[in-house]
Amino acid sequence: MAIGSYPRDENRVPIVDLGILVTKAVTFTANGTVAKPLFHVTGSVLVQSLYGVVTTAIGSNHTAAHWRINDQTITTQVISAAAGTTISSLSAGTLLSRIGVLTVALAVSTAATGLVTDPVAATAMGFFTPFVVTQKTASVETNIEYVYTTNNTSLGAMTFYVGYVPLSTDGSIEAY
Repeated sequence: MAIGSYPRDENRVPIVDLGILVTKAVTFTANGTVAKPLFHVTGSVLVQSLYGVVTTAIGSNHTAAHWRINDQTITTQVISAAAGTTISSLSAGTLLSRIGVLTVALAVSTAATGLVTDPVAATAMGFFTPFVVTQKTASVETNIEYVYTTNNTSLGAMTFYVGYVPLSTDGSIEAY
């Protein structure tokens, strides 16, 4: 598992607004309701950003897409609305992001046309909505997962990103 780092600009200056950045590339090949573990959380972390970029066009019937926390006991701790978002047939370059509270679905910024995506509320403090994740007690695995439903086994690919700030001395996120 690779540990993330701060991304850097053209002059090699760290960009810290989104936190330490960790990435995970995923190719979709299963059908049914699928939970893809993306990131493993240790300690307590402030997630500054959580998003995915389509790298290979998504196949048809890719529905109920959302993020959740899985602490190996409870898998219903949603990060974005569990009813999910339909992302069927989206083209490469499309951005999925979490821009609201738990009850808000993923935002889709399609690459099919130029697009502006605003935060959910006029009072929002930026594009991404931060949240805190705390690992379940002791050495139990706590993961951020991407969940979707499909009946199509040819579903494209995405690269997922999480930007975080450690809150506890052991706070970290690693690609799963």
